[in-house]
Amino acid sequence: MKSFLKEFKEFALKGNVMDMAIGVIIGGAFTAIVTAFTDDFITPLISIFGGTEFGGKIPLPGPEGNAILWGNFVSSVVNFLIVALILFLMIKAMNKLMTLGKKKEEEAAPLTKKCPFCQSDIDIKAIKCPHCTSDIKE
Repeated sequence: MKSFLKEFKEFALKGNVMDMAIGVIIGGAFTAIVTAFTDDFITPLISIFGGTEFGGKIPLPGPEGNAILWGNFVSSVVNFLIVALILFLMIKAMNKLMTLGKKKEEEAAPLTKKCPFCQSDIDIKAIKCPHCTSDIKE
């Protein structure tokens, strides 16, 4: 049982697990911000141009209050699109930042050359082919 707890502790405290937990927490907070932005800013703007009530309902027969809340669905779709756009822009910016400091690696000088007689790969400094024993003049 002690080894199981030790293994679990090592797993739970690994960097990747902690990074993922922090990402989930920040993602939840970010989603709340985007939802507030959409509900308080984007939704009224869309209502102005659309001329319809954005938080609309379609009543259904049956118990009182039974309705399709299409306004909530549209708001959720707008939230998703905003989150997806911001994440895309953030990842694109991060990729750009990661490549700014890196210099393109120069191609390494070749270590081998082809024997002009047998077409085998030989050491670049060789003056005699080890495969066909021809003298190399290059």
